[in-house]
Amino acid sequence: MKVLKTLALILGVLMILMGGLWIGQGLNIIRWPAESFMIGVPQWSWNGMFLAIGGIVLIGLARRK
Repeated sequence: MKVLKTLALILGVLMILMGGLWIGQGLNIIRWPAESFMIGVPQWSWNGMFLAIGGIVLIGLARRK
């Protein structure tokens, strides 16, 4: 079980980081990589928000006793 909780924590952190990148690109704040199709498309900021929330929920579930 410890291995699964560790994997869930790692996946949750990665989801939060990827969601933050998508939010930044969708809001035209992060312009990396420069040729990304997500830059300036608001739908990606929504997708990033949902991904980050999913990461927060996953971390919360992994930290339960």
